[in-house]
Amino acid sequence: MSLQPYLLLSAALFAIGIYGLLSRRNAVGMLISVELMANAVNVNLVAFSRFYGAVLGQVFAVFAIALTVAEVVVGLSLVILLYRAHQDVLVDAASALKH
Repeated sequence: MSLQPYLLLSAALFAIGIYGLLSRRNAVGMLISVELMANAVNVNLVAFSRFYGAVLGQVFAVFAIALTVAEVVVGLSLVILLYRAHQDVLVDAASALKH
């Protein structure tokens, strides 16, 4: 199997993530879209690592997953605070939290 199917999968995941990020107003949907884009990058790192024989890409992918987990924790805590303040998770309501 060549590198091309992995790159096409990664590009499709990233494109779906971009579409979800631009079309959603819901904070949870936006977080899921960002995670999908991060997973597309991880697929690229692992695919290039496999085809070029370097383990460094897989190491970077593990670190990227760890950073993504930290991002999810912070993002979900913000979503919970947004829900507690407005009983809704629409991103438009987040601008009211500036005071």
